[in-house]
Amino acid sequence: MNHADLVALIRDGVPGKGGSWADLGAGEGAFTLALLDLVGPEAHVVAVDRDARALRALDGRAETLVGDFTRPLGLHHLDGVVMANSLHFVREKAPVLESVRRMLKPGGRLIIVEYGADRGNPWVPYPFTYERWEKMAAQAGFESTRLLSTIPSRWLGSMYSAMSLSPAGERDEG
Repeated sequence: MNHADLVALIRDGVPGKGGSWADLGAGEGAFTLALLDLVGPEAHVVAVDRDARALRALDGRAETLVGDFTRPLGLHHLDGVVMANSLHFVREKAPVLESVRRMLKPGGRLIIVEYGADRGNPWVPYPFTYERWEKMAAQAGFESTRLLSTIPSRWLGSMYSAMSLSPAGERDEG
């Protein structure tokens, strides 16, 4: 995929310029850069990955945080979180989704990008279809889940993006 494809996958989930966002499992930052194009220079974007070397590819274009998104990161009051091709590495998704929901402001957005398959392979061990995502998101307390985009993929047939909202009445408990 090229940069325009990445931007197109998440565009409809990003409400406009500005805000505070995190890209969890950012790797070398391909989706971080797509997010930066959409939120503009007035936004604060943190790219999180366990691999410090991969994050260096961002070369100062976003704040970076070396960390494992399956553990507490100290991120709070975010307008949005992007998890592009990262959640499929996690077998037990519920605790991670609970943690992500607590990172978000009430009404904050979680945008996921995932392969449209329920069976993985050694490189994509735990993917999930959009239909499964709807159920997982609801069980984790997210609301208003909707499909954003779908594209063909050489790997596992297709990819999709979806957005879910943190409950509007929920408050971050730190």
